[in-house]
Amino acid sequence: MNMQYPAYLTTAEVADYLRLKERKVYDLVRQGAIPCARVTGKLLFPRESIDLWLMNHLEGDQATSRAVPLVLAGSQDPLLEWAVRESGSELALLCQGSGDGVRRLIDGQAMLAGLHLLDSDSGRYNEPSRLGLGGMRDLVMMRWARRRQGLLLAPDNPLEIGGIKDLARQGLRVAHRQPDAGAQRLLTWLLARAGIEAGRLTFTTHASLSEDDLALAVRQGEADAGLGVEAAARRQGLTFMSLHEECFDLALRRRSYFEPPIQRLLAFTREPRFAQRAEALGGYDIGELGRVVYNA
Repeated sequence: MNMQYPAYLTTAEVADYLRLKERKVYDLVRQGAIPCARVTGKLLFPRESIDLWLMNHLEGDQATSRAVPLVLAGSQDPLLEWAVRESGSELALLCQGSGDGVRRLIDGQAMLAGLHLLDSDSGRYNEPSRLGLGGMRDLVMMRWARRRQGLLLAPDNPLEIGGIKDLARQGLRVAHRQPDAGAQRLLTWLLARAGIEAGRLTFTTHASLSEDDLALAVRQGEADAGLGVEAAARRQGLTFMSLHEECFDLALRRRSYFEPPIQRLLAFTREPRFAQRAEALGGYDIGELGRVVYNA
């Protein structure tokens, strides 16, 4: 990858980059065969997308691979869930936690997986080799957003919970996620940093299977607190206490990147109302959205 080229290439630049004639580039655009965007009437080509497109064609695996279901698996994200619907991507949602998303992606049961799995040793997020994804030779991971995670509390925080250490308070009920969910892994890490054994907490009987389920458990008084994203707290009118910023990424196979559902979703994220929605939901930094953070 030659870094002398800008992040977005003009038609002349992409022709030079691919060593093609400009006329050939225009032909590829007309055929819908090359990733590009039209901004104020001008064609622009995201360089990272061009690199993926080129590598995918060099591998020649698109025609021989079995069809992948149009499914978004992994962790639930309020902004992503909304964008999938509004973009007309036709992706079905099957969000049962990051760990489940990893398994479905490997098994070919999902086209896309949303992940926010913290590696407790390095403090980094979504390390393919630590998730069992290191063997996928065509794995691509894109940044979706940075999100604020924190404590979801009843409106106005009547129990005066002041931080993570208060979760061990006697009689306080803590909502929790399934064991392989990203939020549960983060909670375990935060407790360890605070010197608190998870066994000291009084968890609710049943795990919440999504961000919204956890927020609803607090809202309905089934739990006094839980760890989740700010957007989920706002949707239920809860008090939110920020504790951590995390990376939420999308994992997929390289050939899937060019499928219409993914391209429709990514095109929608460039519309003004997407940024407006992210601002309204709260707790999102979408400045890196679409950036390729891993390309096997």
